[in-house]
Parts: sequence; structure tokens; C-alpha cells
Amino acid sequence: MKTPKSLEPLVRDGLVDEVIRPLKSGKEAAVYVVLSEGEIRCAKVYKEANKRGFHKQALYQEGRKVRNTRQARAMEKNSRFGRKQQEEVWQNAEVDALYRLAAAGVRVPHPYNFVEGVLLMELVTDAEGAAAPRLNDLELTQEEALEYHGILIKEVVRMLCAGIVHGDLSEFNVLVDAQGPVIIDLPQAVDAAANNNAARMLERDVNNMAAYFGRFAPELLTTSYGKEIWKIYESGNLSPDTVLTGTFKASNKQADVGAIMREINDARDEAIRRKYEQED
Repeated sequence: MKTPKSLEPLVRDGLVDEVIRPLKSGKEAAVYVVLSEGEIRCAKVYKEANKRGFHKQALYQEGRKVRNTRQARAMEKNSRFGRKQQEEVWQNAEVDALYRLAAAGVRVPHPYNFVEGVLLMELVTDAEGAAAPRLNDLELTQEEALEYHGILIKEVVRMLCAGIVHGDLSEFNVLVDAQGPVIIDLPQAVDAAANNNAARMLERDVNNMAAYFGRFAPELLTTSYGKEIWKIYESGNLSPDTVLTGTFKASNKQADVGAIMREINDARDEAIRRKYEQED
């Protein structure tokens, strides 16, 4: 096929030998099957911000690192340079997440290179060597649903142990190869420790999985793995080997509002006292 303009620099530089065919076009990127270094891989070409269908970037950008204060100021002002920098940060989020998760043993496509807005990575295939189907394209038995759900919950835990929450996990962002589920599409990945929305995103990811697999195994619809996982994570005791129950008991203990207000007032009085002491 004719080489897309976005892939021409990689062909010129010898990173891509041949563009074989388009694989898919989604809300954030277009993906092509390519020949690279003698192997069949895929090239993910990110779409420009005004052509993407994803409009809630602010929730995901919290806690993401920028190179310097100039870049941060430009992003805050939303200048032309700032928007370009936001794009760079957005794309790098997936690249960084893939390398971190692959190193942590999470089942994600292996990344090879990232050049000029194009991510070269492993092409996930089925047992016959064809591009692996999305989870949403499969009709599962109850046994398969329970098995795949268990695998993905463990992968979510492994991701969180690596400090990452997917942020957009669903049946559309999971491929199934000969060995089972593979998690894809991570531009929305967030730093669990730096993003105040991480707990809510993790719970939504897990609930999405329960809702999907619950179509085939209804017993999953009453599980509460998200809250359970986050509670253990907050306690500092979460590990890839943590045994989960799928249940969560919320605390019935009511907050002592009076005691909290007394602490606030005491802190305020102490701050005022110190201010006057410094003035004297």
C-alpha cells in the first residue's frame, strides 16, 4: 500500500521497511501493520488533538511530569507552543506506561521505538498469527469469562503495584492472544500516587470489567474488587501476589465532626499566635 505521510519519516530512517496495511483507526490514533527490522509489528500514529474523540484530558494530566517550568507555563496559558507540549506529554504517557508495565511483567504490547508521534510496538496475534481480536469481539462461555476476569484483575493489581492506573480500561482496550488477555491503549494512564482521580479511575476500570464479564458470568456483577484493591494499596500492603476476595466492607464509623473542628480551630489559633510572635 502507499505509505501514509505520517510514516514516511520512519521509512526514510530505516525504522520501517514496509507499510503492509491499515489495522484500525480509533478515537486517538490510527494503527498500521508494518515490517520493521525483519519483523511484523504495528505502528500507532497519534491523531491531532482537534481530530481526537477524547475530551477529558484534564482529569488525566494531573500529576504528569513536564520537562521544565517554561513548558508548564506554556501549557497553563494554552498557547500554540503549550498545546504542542500538551500533545507531547499526552503521547509520552502511553510510551512511558508501556515500558514501565512491560518491565513489571504486565501483559501489554512490547514497545520498540517512539519517533515523531509514531509508536512502534509488538503486533499482538492469535494462535494462527493473525491480529488478535478485541475482547468485545468474542463470545465467551461462563468458564472463559471467569478465567479472563481473574487474569485481568491480577493485571490491574500488577499495574497498580507499578504505580499506574489504566484510566480507560474496557472490553475495547483488551486484546486476546493465544495466552489470554493483553491490555492496550494507555494514553490515559495516570500515576496512582500523583493523580487525585486515581482511586475513582481504578474503580471504574474494575467495574467496567465486572459489567462486561458479568454478561457471561452474572456472579461477577456483585463483586467489589476495585474498592478492595485500592484499600489494600493505600495501606501499603498491595503486591502482585495479594489474594483478593472481591468483597469490600465500608467503615460504619462516623466522623467526629466536633473533634475535627477543634483540631482546625487549634491549628488556626496556633498559626495566629506564631504570626504575632514573629511580628514582635
